Order: sequence, then C-alpha cells, then structure tokens
Amino acid sequence: MSRAPNLHALPYFEAVARRGSLARAAEEMSVSPSAVSQQIKLLEQQLGVKLFRRTGRVLSLTLEGELLAQTAGTALRMLTDAQANLGRTRTAHRLNLRVSPSFGVRWLGPRLADFLSRHPDWDLRVDAAPDPTDFDREIMDMDIRYGTGDWPGLWCKPLVHDHILPLAHPDYLAALPAGDPLAHARLIDSPRAHVQWDYWLWHHDVTGANNRKTVLMDRSSMAIQLALDGAGVVLESMALATAEMQAGQLVPVCPHLPVLRFAAHWARCPARFVKRRPVQVFLTWAEAQAAAHAQEMATLMARHGMQVEDIVPQAAWQQRPL
Repeated sequence: MSRAPNLHALPYFEAVARRGSLARAAEEMSVSPSAVSQQIKLLEQQLGVKLFRRTGRVLSLTLEGELLAQTAGTALRMLTDAQANLGRTRTAHRLNLRVSPSFGVRWLGPRLADFLSRHPDWDLRVDAAPDPTDFDREIMDMDIRYGTGDWPGLWCKPLVHDHILPLAHPDYLAALPAGDPLAHARLIDSPRAHVQWDYWLWHHDVTGANNRKTVLMDRSSMAIQLALDGAGVVLESMALATAEMQAGQLVPVCPHLPVLRFAAHWARCPARFVKRRPVQVFLTWAEAQAAAHAQEMATLMARHGMQVEDIVPQAAWQQRPL
C-alpha cells in the first residue's frame, strides 16, 4: 500500500470492517449499500489491493484490510475526539467582549488580570470601540455599553453605576475662591455624558457659574487627564476616576452637594447568548467586581463626607434647561 488512503472513503471502510456487512454499514451512515460499495471500490482501486473477500453473503477482511482496519478506527476516533475538544474549547473557553473605550481602559482593564488568573486556559478578546455591537453581523459574546439600558431586542443588565461629581487637582482647587469655587473655574464637560454641567448646576441650584469657561472633551480619559493637569474642574464618574481619587490627585470640589448616582454601564447581548458558558462565567465575575467597586465608592464618599442621590438619566435629560 504505497499510496495514502482516501480520507473520504475511510469512514465507509471502517464501518464495513466493524459491522461486517455493507447493508449494516449503509444503515449506520444513512446511505445506500451501493454508495458504500462504490466507496470501497474506489479505496481499493486507489490502494491497488483487495480489502475484503466475499464468501457467499459474508464479507471478511483480507490481510491488507486487516492492516488498514487496525489503524483506521483509532484514527477516526482521534479525529472525532479532537473535533469535539475544539468545539468545547471554542464555546467554553473563549470570550469575545466589546466595551466602551474609557470604561475598558479605566475600569475593566485594571481588573482583567484577576479574571485571567482565575481562568488561565481562556482565550480573551476585548474590543474597545465607541460603536455598539451589531450582534447580527459581528462575532461578539457580550457588549458592555454606556447608556440607559434602552436597547430594544437585546437582553440588558446594569453592571456598574456612575457616581457623578465635580473633581479637580488639589492645586487648581486651592486657587479657586473657597466660598464659590465654580464661579471662575474652567468647567470640563463631555458631550457624550448623560449628566452634563448644565443639568448638574441646575439640579443643585448652583447659579454662580453662568459666565463660566468650558472645554468639551470627547472621551472621559481625556477629560480626566485635563483635570489632572490642572486645567479645570471635570464633571466625571467616580467609576472612571477611582485611582486618581484614591491617590489624592483629584478631589471633590463641592463635597457638601450630593453625588449623583445612576446605572450607567450595562451588559448587553441577545437573550439566547446569556445561556453561553463564557457569558455566564464572565457575568458572575464582573458582578462580583462591581459589588467590590460599589464598596470602594462608599468608602471614598465617606472619607470626604459626601452623600449620594439616585437619579434617572432619562428624567435628567428631560428636566435639564435648554
């Protein structure tokens, strides 16, 4: 047998060798006996040997057939097992995740090492992109998106709450009037935020900043960095500025006013995806991280003597002055 066997014909040969009958092999493979016979003939022609001898209606293996049968069954089982293992690895040990950029860099990124240490055999792909996932066109298991949870047709669950308050570098704050720090401050705002300066000032009845200078930054990371550089007061989320607040690099400007809290970062995906093991495992981990984060926020607020007020972002948009 000098030629490599026809891989397409091998399952037919293995079934006949194991079952001892063309008819029984055909039944197992859901084809006709003539189709099985044709594949055996093609395999014999290719190899240039007879694999079976027929005595009446009984098929028996030739010496060459015995040699091939000894390895064909093992080889086919190994291929089947390998395919099954690949399938299990692909579905159970790989997570494709998309996140909002600033959230991915500032909240999720520093925590991913913990996830990977708990699941060292996992493959992880994280796509930090501003555009939400189109699950009909893109290969993603889950999207963590900044918003209000209003995505028709998708399963959505709040993951991390935003705690919104004005923050500034201590040196910048020290140069502002103690009694009215926002009156002459440069206010750093974000057009993508669900709570912006106009609403925050109106909600807290702060009127001394009507003639303020403002800077619009498209990304929270950029806005936070600008405040770190001492360029103004940023209205930002404690979720994204936790490290800077814990280090004392950013401090509350108005600690006597309540911090505004709302569900801002949502896990979202098609409802059928929730049953996927990677999604379930990641959600369990992420929710534990979010609970620990909420405790960190409570500790930070207690350190500065701040209170919290829950709001609904949709109502905030409707109530804010035009």
